Amino acid sequence: MANFTLTPIEPLEVEIHGVGQYAPAETVEEMVKFLTSEWPDKMKPGFHSALARSIDAMVTAAEPAAARAAFVDAAHAAGMHILPDDVSG
Repeated sequence: MANFTLTPIEPLEVEIHGVGQYAPAETVEEMVKFLTSEWPDKMKPGFHSALARSIDAMVTAAEPAAARAAFVDAAHAAGMHILPDDVSG
């Protein structure tokens, strides 16, 4: 059986299941799951960049912070909020 290592990110919660309904992500692999199976509009700006950066980070464990930033940008382009990023402080 293959042994896979998950690639951690700064934890986030994405408003992917509707307004005010958040789902957590703590790894690049969880972001890829959202992008490939639950993303509301794969034609919005930033989606393909977020997916490419996430897959690259997942495969090479390189720059998970850049993958997270691209995911946040794509989420914003799709009209979703990200916690804690969108909390005024």
